[in-house]
Amino acid sequence: MTTSGEIYYETAPPGTQLGGYQMMVRGDILRGKFWESLSEPKPIKPDTSTLFEFILQDIFHQFKASHRIMVHIQSTWFPFADRNPGKFMDIYKAKDTDFEKTVQRVFHSVENQSYLVMPVWK
Repeated sequence: MTTSGEIYYETAPPGTQLGGYQMMVRGDILRGKFWESLSEPKPIKPDTSTLFEFILQDIFHQFKASHRIMVHIQSTWFPFADRNPGKFMDIYKAKDTDFEKTVQRVFHSVENQSYLVMPVWK
């Protein structure tokens, strides 16, 4: 960081500005079948709105006035995590023929609002 507030990536040559730079500040995995309980997996009903309460551990990251937040919701994080077969089953016993396409929907209607809660420290 310079005194003018410009941010430089540590390995970029001196004087290089990285406009549009993206950095993951927190990432985690919650398999959908554990949406109600980590000890009792349960399938998700297709084409219905399902409440997911997902808490990421705090990392005390400082977002500045011009920063933006991006949230990814996806069915797989391969190759960082094992592949998701896209159906309710023991993934460790999945065969190639078990894998199927999945669709995720983020609702934004009055009845089904999606939101992100972030505590703010002053």
